[in-house]
Amino acid sequence: MTSHLLPTYARVDLAFERGEGAWLYTATGERYLDFTSGVAVNALGHAHPKLIAALTEQAHKVWHVSNLYRVPGAERLADRLCAASFADFAFFCNSGTEAMEGAIKMARKYHAVSGRPERFRIITFEGAFHGRTLAALAATGNKKYLEGFGPPVEGFDQVPYNDIEAVKKAIGPATAGILIEPVMGEGGVRVVPHSFLRALRELCDQHGLLLIFDEIQTGIGRTGALFSYQLSGVEPDIMTLAKALGGGFPIGAFLGTAEAAKGMTPGTHGSTFGGNPLAVAVANAVLDEVMADGFLEGVKQKTLKLKQRLAELKDRHASVIAEVRNEGLLIGLRLVPPVAEMVDALRAEKMVAPAAGDNVLRLLPPLIIGDEEIAFAVDAIDRACQRLAQAHAPAKGAA
Repeated sequence: MTSHLLPTYARVDLAFERGEGAWLYTATGERYLDFTSGVAVNALGHAHPKLIAALTEQAHKVWHVSNLYRVPGAERLADRLCAASFADFAFFCNSGTEAMEGAIKMARKYHAVSGRPERFRIITFEGAFHGRTLAALAATGNKKYLEGFGPPVEGFDQVPYNDIEAVKKAIGPATAGILIEPVMGEGGVRVVPHSFLRALRELCDQHGLLLIFDEIQTGIGRTGALFSYQLSGVEPDIMTLAKALGGGFPIGAFLGTAEAAKGMTPGTHGSTFGGNPLAVAVANAVLDEVMADGFLEGVKQKTLKLKQRLAELKDRHASVIAEVRNEGLLIGLRLVPPVAEMVDALRAEKMVAPAAGDNVLRLLPPLIIGDEEIAFAVDAIDRACQRLAQAHAPAKGAA
């Protein structure tokens, strides 16, 4: 069947008709365990009754009014995010890459209104991923993604990951800030050492720079804390959010301190759909669940159970699993065989999970998984490992 969708995705020939909790169902009733979660989006799984109720209730009231007027739900969401974080202000948009663009603008504007307009460059790190718009792509620095789109947007200096001396050398008179993901999800679930984050904070304070954390994939409970930065004790000046914030409804945000946001005055930034009543109604319902007593502690307990079982699989299948990486329920299995083979093998076991860089399989279950889902996932990975081990075993009699 010919599709008129622009062919920018290598889509699997698989379509889901409905979902419930951590499970997805095809039109023919086949059930798959969802350890993709829309790439860390469906934090509360599929068809969560509280999210359905929030969206339905708001849909009967008003869908969109624009930001020419107050949106009480957006004000409430901003209040809650700021009360639970380092930030004083929040701006809502539609996606993670838009949030990233806003964060970059905020950092540059801060220096401009502080009398330092020459400071516009941002230090970023190899292996990062910050989005697909032109500035976000330039911040990411991946040549594969940049090729064919003209000269990269100016203003980004990429340095090796976890190399503080390289960061020091990159700081110059035009440097405005440092941008990093506390956990590099797309880059292979690389957990940035807390000591490195502390060193970045010290450099920013020393040189008058802004520290920007990209928590688009890690925010809203994924790592067992509401925000990943809280695990390190290192506070940024600006932070981006998206993915899990809407539990599947499109919404992004960038947050900043009052000092970092001082240049963001009327007319400096905007969004037609950002923070509309539907999106913020769902996001507030997501926060109701994630911030409820015991929820984040439950994520930590589930993480321990799953990580322990995955460590056992690594020991049993050393020819397939080289390393288990994680921060909360953002888990990576660095593989020996090509990761695409594991993705296919798991799908054959009725489980879906995405690949990441560094030959890593990402496991991104909904945060509401239970013992049944953990057991199913471990068994599916076990069988997939057996299949790959056999496929890559040396032929008998081979030299």
